[in-house]
Amino acid sequence: MTANPNTQALSDVGVSIWLDDLSRERLNSGSLAQLIETHNVVGVTTNPSIFEAALADGEAYEQQLAELAAKGADAEQAVFEITTSDVREACDVFSGVYAATDGVDGRVSIEVDPRMARDADATIAEAKRLYEAVGRENVMIKIPATVEGIEAIAAVLAEGISVNVTLIFSLERYRAVINAFMLGLEKAHADGLDISKIHSVASFFVSRVDTEIDKRLELAAEEGKPGTDKLRSKAAIANARLAHQIAAESFSSERWLLLAERGGRPQRLLLASTGTKDPSLSDTLYVTELAAAGVVNTMPEKTLNALADHGEVEGDTMTDTYVDSNRVLDGISAAGISYRDVVDALENEGLEKFDKSWEGLLATITEGLQRNS
Repeated sequence: MTANPNTQALSDVGVSIWLDDLSRERLNSGSLAQLIETHNVVGVTTNPSIFEAALADGEAYEQQLAELAAKGADAEQAVFEITTSDVREACDVFSGVYAATDGVDGRVSIEVDPRMARDADATIAEAKRLYEAVGRENVMIKIPATVEGIEAIAAVLAEGISVNVTLIFSLERYRAVINAFMLGLEKAHADGLDISKIHSVASFFVSRVDTEIDKRLELAAEEGKPGTDKLRSKAAIANARLAHQIAAESFSSERWLLLAERGGRPQRLLLASTGTKDPSLSDTLYVTELAAAGVVNTMPEKTLNALADHGEVEGDTMTDTYVDSNRVLDGISAAGISYRDVVDALENEGLEKFDKSWEGLLATITEGLQRNS
């Protein structure tokens, strides 16, 4: 099959396209394999919300639910078995990509139970359990970038397990994530592990930043603060571009170069939440305006299809944008909006959403087990 010209153009810039979705139905239908061929998809991310939707909408899980019910599995055991089964199969679908890219792409992510996000020890134990259950080298364990998560990230990487760090909103926290990544590799190397096998991405969330700051800009405008109109829907792109600057600086540092000499692979910036939530904005805004070599963009299928249909890729749109990006964040601060308040609120909201989705997932699984018992 011939790849879509727009997704191919983004790949040619050096962006890895990952799909932010997974379901048993997608696996069984061959849809996922087809997207590899036609839309340059080279990885998959999942989260509790994605699995909740997959279980609620699909009948493809009935046979496994019946088997689990017959074994007397409870809801938590069933969630673990079902999600790791899907991720294992997706890892196999991407095995060719994984081999062709020397382990850089062909990755499938699965998240630790979000209820553990404030408990480092529980997160570490759950990450190891998920890694062993999936049993595929190309799996990535997703760990939220809470303060407690930072400790867990370093510890899990030090065990030789590849990690997708998720729910990053702030530039300060992103620096802490990079430090945790390097600490993990340093410990792994000291323990005699082959650090060339340890990969990581840092999932920096995009659209939610605009949603929150635009809401606050509207209030600032009502209070008569000048210049707020020019800042609308600018914050998320500026924030992500400054994250790109941090990555460029961090992975050219002396500390990193020493790890690279030992076989270390740089942690890649992954742009998440890249579907636009404001209908007045371009539906490919957070894709075409955030393109650069070495970046990953994980897209919901709606955004991927929009890119394929009418996305206009114009090369690198991140490098050399840092001065203007700082001006945007300075303008937001001048309007009386606290960056720290925004990113703290977004992290808490993100955790609450995943907790709610996890509870919904458990409820759906409980119904399924009862239906099949």
